Amino acid sequence: MTERFQKKNILVTGANGQLGNAIRTLAQDCGGATFHFTDVDTLDICDAGRLAGFVRARQIDWLLNCAAYTAVDRAEDDVEACMRINRDAVRTVGEVARAERIGVIHVSTDYVFDGCAAHPYREDDAPGPLSVYGQSKLAGEMALQQVCPEAVIIRAAWLYSEFGSNFVKTMLRLGSERKEINVVSDQTGTPTYAGDLAAMMLAIIACPTPVPGIYHYSGDGMCTWYDFAVRIMTLAGLDCQVRPIATQDWPARAARPAYSLLNKDKIKRTYQVTIPDWETSLRHCIQVLTHRHS
Repeated sequence: MTERFQKKNILVTGANGQLGNAIRTLAQDCGGATFHFTDVDTLDICDAGRLAGFVRARQIDWLLNCAAYTAVDRAEDDVEACMRINRDAVRTVGEVARAERIGVIHVSTDYVFDGCAAHPYREDDAPGPLSVYGQSKLAGEMALQQVCPEAVIIRAAWLYSEFGSNFVKTMLRLGSERKEINVVSDQTGTPTYAGDLAAMMLAIIACPTPVPGIYHYSGDGMCTWYDFAVRIMTLAGLDCQVRPIATQDWPARAARPAYSLLNKDKIKRTYQVTIPDWETSLRHCIQVLTHRHS
């Protein structure tokens, strides 16, 4: 992989999150590149002047925007902050990238859809977000494409990893503390392992001629949150009964799409990649977490 990254300078924003940390892990094998990992405490991407200065001073070639407001329920009451990070900052990233002539990969979400489709969502299917979070991410996509048509946008879903807070780590904790838990069984999609998505982003950078536009990426296959939880307990060897419940029996502040399976044909075809099955990646993540605590 090293030669493909010869002398590239790569800026990763939101580097303390799940995806940023996953890229940090893989960066060790990208010896030809220099990575600059930043978060809000070191680089505020809402500040166009500071961002442009950072990019110029370090001769950045690619900006991987992993920064996002992801507290889906809190966003319903924190609209201004959510829009500032997921829409306004993304527009700023696009404006700076266009002015400085650098590549951009931005991460979006399956929550831009309403979940009413009868087929896995394609990139050109009409969006219809149900939540402030989904609306802010869609607005960010639109702003970025408007100011920087050369950008690559990847919609992912149900992100998890060894890092930070996520569904897998929550299930592992609850599974070790309780004999029984309830998990929603009427929301369908596919989990995305942050390590797989990070590898996909790096593969795009390494491509001689990256193709701009919107792409979908998540693990291959499909499941419900209930299926996901059952598999986590099984792989981790936890004796915890998972009981299926309906979304209406687990009230949340923000509405979620009932069906958000993503069609990945475009990214597979364009970049000639094979996407791991979601259970294979989950097994790997749990092995890493188990080894870490053994």
